[in-house]
Amino acid sequence: MGKVFEALKRAEQVDQADGQMDGPSPAASTNVEKQIEPVEREAEQQENPSPRTKVTTWDDRLVLATATTGPVAESIRALRTRILYPSEGPVPRSILVTSAAPGEGKSFICANLGISLAQGMDNYCLLVDCDLRRPTQHELFGLSNRAGLSDYLQQKKKLPELLIPTGVEKLSVLPAGPRSINPAELLSSASMISLIDEISQRYEDRIVLLDSPPLHAASETAVLAQYVDGVVLVVRYGASRREYVKALAEAIGREKILGVVFNAYKATVLDYKVFGYYEYQQQYYCDRSQ
Repeated sequence: MGKVFEALKRAEQVDQADGQMDGPSPAASTNVEKQIEPVEREAEQQENPSPRTKVTTWDDRLVLATATTGPVAESIRALRTRILYPSEGPVPRSILVTSAAPGEGKSFICANLGISLAQGMDNYCLLVDCDLRRPTQHELFGLSNRAGLSDYLQQKKKLPELLIPTGVEKLSVLPAGPRSINPAELLSSASMISLIDEISQRYEDRIVLLDSPPLHAASETAVLAQYVDGVVLVVRYGASRREYVKALAEAIGREKILGVVFNAYKATVLDYKVFGYYEYQQQYYCDRSQ
């Protein structure tokens, strides 16, 4: 028993030491505005910001998809490049990620894109879960959903109190929050529109991702699409109906669409022979690491 008590005492001392190391380093005091996440900067303006919920366990799919190399990670990076370096016009600061029907993987793609944008050198990312009917982002990142967007729109809670860090530097999430009886009215309200404008324009180095409900499951998606800079469509390979995707593009407006993501695509042997880029890339990284 004596050994057990000694082990518990040592563990307590380690926890206390970790707590003392959580504060900012004095050497990092220069240019604090750039080193602290924008959403955290908002919270620092409050006298007593609410305690942040720490990340517990990410969804296994998200862990695998965010690997350093691999087809999924590189596909997301390609999408990030298209967003940050458009062929014409400014970089979009607010992006809606949606699909035509449920089950196409738009929340998964949105989470991966948020991580990829935050891992870039020059941008912060705020991910807003606008799917008030079937919220998913808190599950993917292992976060609490006790409070979120619905509380901001209904209870008028302050935004910094609702933002949660994900464990990825420069990436925070605004969860959907408790379910409401009128999600369509909330997401189409003037408060929601002003929120999109505020969070996307407050900081020049922030990109806002909105995980919205599928268009054929929620009418408010078409409304939200009119107030963002661009839209990413997620289409599940072999499952999405052509007429649904066409109706979605027409409802949003083709000029708003930044790109289309074909999710769950199954590559054939011919694809690997003709487009063997990833095999070459994997070999390239292996050769460089030796």
